[in-house]
Amino acid sequence: MTRFERDRFDEVPDGPRVGAHRGAARRGGGWVVFAWAALATGVLVGIGVLVLALLNGSVQFTEGSGGSTPSASASPSASASPGTDSGAGDGATQSPSAAAGATAADQGATTLVVLNGTSTAGLAANASTELGGAGWTVTSTGDAGTTGATQTIVYYQQESQAAVAQGVAQSLGVSAVQQSSAFPNADVSVVLGSDYTG
Repeated sequence: MTRFERDRFDEVPDGPRVGAHRGAARRGGGWVVFAWAALATGVLVGIGVLVLALLNGSVQFTEGSGGSTPSASASPSASASPGTDSGAGDGATQSPSAAAGATAADQGATTLVVLNGTSTAGLAANASTELGGAGWTVTSTGDAGTTGATQTIVYYQQESQAAVAQGVAQSLGVSAVQQSSAFPNADVSVVLGSDYTG
């Protein structure tokens, strides 16, 4: 290691050093830095969780095709049906979904997906229109990923949704209802088969 001779810069007096870089520290400056770091960490973690949820498929941004109009129109028929059948004489009819035990609240609160399991184009849109006319709010439509389905099946996630699935099946004129966790992004999922003629 090289040693240098002492010069005038080595003779610095032992007093407070003065200069812009040696200004007095502000009170609480460390907490401000800590707060900004914590905020940035929280934002980054939140973005990471959202991205992972989107990649995992547990969160989806879809357009609702039914709006609130179908469930509002279903409300009068559902409210007329819980009593006796005395209103049948003046033209009031009981909706298929109400006959299966599903209420208007179930119709509006249920996430309902219609998937085309055949090669027939537009089948999911037709079924969505039919369900909308029966008071159901279809969350989204699409293809099932397979085109060989022969039977239309209404899948539901939880046992408490069985009556809702029965109501959807009756609205479509089918009878196959099955509990399954194969469609985690919706409460009730309809996979249309070639037996659906709507």
